[in-house]
Formats: sequence, C-alpha cells, structure tokens
Amino acid sequence: MKWIPEAEAAIKKVPFFVRKKVRARVENEVTLAGKKIVSLSDVKATQARFLKKMSSEINGYRVETCFGSNGCPNRANNGEYLLQKIEKFIEKEDLLGFMKQQVKGDVKFHHEFKVTLAECPNACSQPQIKDIGIIGACKPLLTDEICTICEACVDECKENAISMKSESNMPEIDYNLCLACDKCIEVCPTGTIAPDIKGFRVQLGGKLGRHPKLASELDGIFNEDEVLAIVRRCVEFYKKNSKHGERFAEIFKLSDFKNFI
Repeated sequence: MKWIPEAEAAIKKVPFFVRKKVRARVENEVTLAGKKIVSLSDVKATQARFLKKMSSEINGYRVETCFGSNGCPNRANNGEYLLQKIEKFIEKEDLLGFMKQQVKGDVKFHHEFKVTLAECPNACSQPQIKDIGIIGACKPLLTDEICTICEACVDECKENAISMKSESNMPEIDYNLCLACDKCIEVCPTGTIAPDIKGFRVQLGGKLGRHPKLASELDGIFNEDEVLAIVRRCVEFYKKNSKHGERFAEIFKLSDFKNFI
C-alpha cells in the first residue's frame, strides 16, 4: 500500500513498541474504507483510536520472535516449540493481574514483561534490550575428518573466529570469538567441523527507556528445558522483588546470576 510522505513521517513518530501495530491498523482501516493510499489524516485517525483503546491491548507480557512461524533464514537452532512453551507458562502467571496490584495508575506497554527469541546471532528481535533474550546457538566441534583446506569456514566466519593451523592443515576455532551461529558447520564439505552443543544462549535484564540497559548473558548454551527453567526463575524473582511496578531489569543485578543457572 502506498503512503504519502507526510503519513510516513507521522508513523515514524509513533513509539517504536506500538508502531508496527499502529501501521498495520492504519493499512487495515484504509483498505476497509476502499482506499489505496494512506494519508496523514488516516494515520491521525487510527492513532487516536488506538491510543484510546490501548489499555485493552495490554496483556502484561510480550513473547516475540524475529520471523515467527516462517523461521529465521539464518537459523542456528529452531526455537518454535520453546517459544510456545514459554508463552503457555507466562500466560498462566497472570502478570497483568500482578502489575495492576503493583503499578500506581494504569498499566502501560512499558510495564509489560518482555521475552524474545532470536534463532540466530543477528538477533533481529533485539534480545539485548528485553527482560529475557534467547538466541539460538550451535557450537562447532572439530572432528577427526581430514580437512581439504578449502577455507570455506574461514571465509564464512564473520567473527574471524576460525583460522588454519599451518602445521596440521586443520582449522582452529577461537571459542572466545565464536557466536555459535552454525555457519561454519553448514559450509564444511568434509565434516571436519560438526555440531557439538545445540541449544540457546540466554541474556537477562535488558531494557530501553530513560535509563537503558543492555542485557547480561548467562555463561553456557542451554537446552529447551533449561531455558524454560530459567524463565520460571526470572518470573518468580520478578514477582518477589517488584514492589511498585519496577521492570525486571531495574531490580535484576549481575550478582543474581547464580540463582538462574
């Protein structure tokens, strides 16, 4: 659908956390009205209706992923079922009811507990700025298979984590640089580099706002059950320690990590 420049400029001023919803509603309402071009008045009318009904849109939590059921084109691990388990668990926790008891005034979008899953380190769903960020991971392992020194793995690694050992004609992986993205495994034609640990990286305590904070990463790669257990402990911690509507990131400290692994 075509947007006139004034309409595009107006939609960019809508807060990012509701911009996608407002944009979709604008286009839906314009379509229902039989129009093919979005004007500035269309944006203002939809925005006003959306803000008026905002309270009915708040669930108390948001569970998101980059590409949804379509999957990530750079996927290191499939997080579809894990995301379903997380949403099912959080839905039962009645976080909205909890927030209504703790927050002074109306519960707003920025109060919501945010969980997001990215299936690759590109992290389009921005796990670094969410309460709980989960990133698909597949750690590579060097096998005994003979390397043909094609250097496809070296060329593919964006982190420069792989180099060729001249004395053995075998690749060498610097795990301090490796993001467990699975790309070197995919391009290796001989099986010299194979999957080792497949699971998820977990980051906790990120947020935007007046005092933004990047999430801190737990040490290790976790399977689905372990990630779900971490999510449970995070929600328990949040309910126990948030007394006046504080975000998880505002009460969570690095020293609390020992309670989550």
